[in-house]
Amino acid sequence: MEPAPKVSLMREHVLVALSRHRAEHTKVPLFVAVQGPQGSGKTFLTTRLREALVAEDSLKVAVLSIDDLYLPHEQLVAVAKAYPENRLLQGRGQPGTHDVDLGTQILTRLKRINEDTERKSVVHIPKFDKSLHGGEGDRVLEGTDIEAPVDVVVLEGWCVGFYPSSEEEINRRFELPVQGLGDDFFRARGFRKEDVLDINERLKHLASWWSYFDAFIQIKPVESHPYDYIYKWRLQQEHNMKAQNGGKGMTDEQVEKFVDRYIPGYVFFGDGVTNGQLDKAGGVQRPPWLGNGLCIQIGEGREVVNVSKF
Repeated sequence: MEPAPKVSLMREHVLVALSRHRAEHTKVPLFVAVQGPQGSGKTFLTTRLREALVAEDSLKVAVLSIDDLYLPHEQLVAVAKAYPENRLLQGRGQPGTHDVDLGTQILTRLKRINEDTERKSVVHIPKFDKSLHGGEGDRVLEGTDIEAPVDVVVLEGWCVGFYPSSEEEINRRFELPVQGLGDDFFRARGFRKEDVLDINERLKHLASWWSYFDAFIQIKPVESHPYDYIYKWRLQQEHNMKAQNGGKGMTDEQVEKFVDRYIPGYVFFGDGVTNGQLDKAGGVQRPPWLGNGLCIQIGEGREVVNVSKF
């Protein structure tokens, strides 16, 4: 992967959004969401983005991963046992496996972190270690303390910006082929329509986080390969992690089954990043970042193929 072009695009986008933001908000940090599928490089790129903004622009940047807001392993196991028929909840990943209340507390405190000018506020960010429990992962004691002042807050994750859909639209998409993965992907992988509808309800709770965000960066596969590249990228990611930690993590078969659980999220909820969702009155609730969105499409080798704004 060649990160420099992507990081440059991301940095320029954040700086433009920050300039607009500061015209109206002098104390509130700019909140930037970064979304990309497993293995696309979003975590790596977000780290490089932070380094660039700190070194080149003298900004203070706080970075959070939605992965670090998963429930502890014990609670993930409890969720899986409580809903044994729903394969989408058999492990971390989908809405319903995150600690939404904790995330809300952290985002709220970061939003207000610059308000107290008398003393420096500190916000603790938890850490989730994906290598533990045979790749199932768990929250660990260490984390990161974010100290005021903060200029930019970045949240990155696979489903950041996803919005719930209507039951009618879920019913329609469930019967369609999944591009690159077969005509009957969901049934072949053991996913039921009611499983997706369950996740749809849980996403309503998780999506409450999105109201905090001012700008958006999306890293997505090219339109011709929207899903199949994700399996390759995620497998490479797991191999790299295991090479560095002595072999702790998932087998190749486990990685494939792991990615399987994420595909419904992209198919049913992914276009919420640009489309938003229907509100209770039947109107459309637009995402708060529209007009401040950047989409970077990447090819099989994660090279930049196309760049657009939304």
